[in-house]
Amino acid sequence: MLCSIYKSTVKDGAYLYVPNRDNFTEVPEELLKMFGKPVFVMMIKLDGRKLAQVDVNNVQASIQEQGFFLQLPPPPENVLEQFKDMQAARDD
Repeated sequence: MLCSIYKSTVKDGAYLYVPNRDNFTEVPEELLKMFGKPVFVMMIKLDGRKLAQVDVNNVQASIQEQGFFLQLPPPPENVLEQFKDMQAARDD
């Protein structure tokens, strides 16, 4: 399966995967408004490929079912919560 990947001009780390270059007909209008103007990054073949941030099978399934896949950046690490967890584990 080929797909085109676009990055968001509004949200750092957000990427939109669509099956055909410059065809956003399956992407909800509200999502496109929040995403901003899509900037083409690359076209790739998903079959047999590993992706850094997401499972390729989830991407393919979403494209087949919905016509697109939205990749959002991972949530920021909460260093304070990690510190508290370490302290609690040490105190036990």
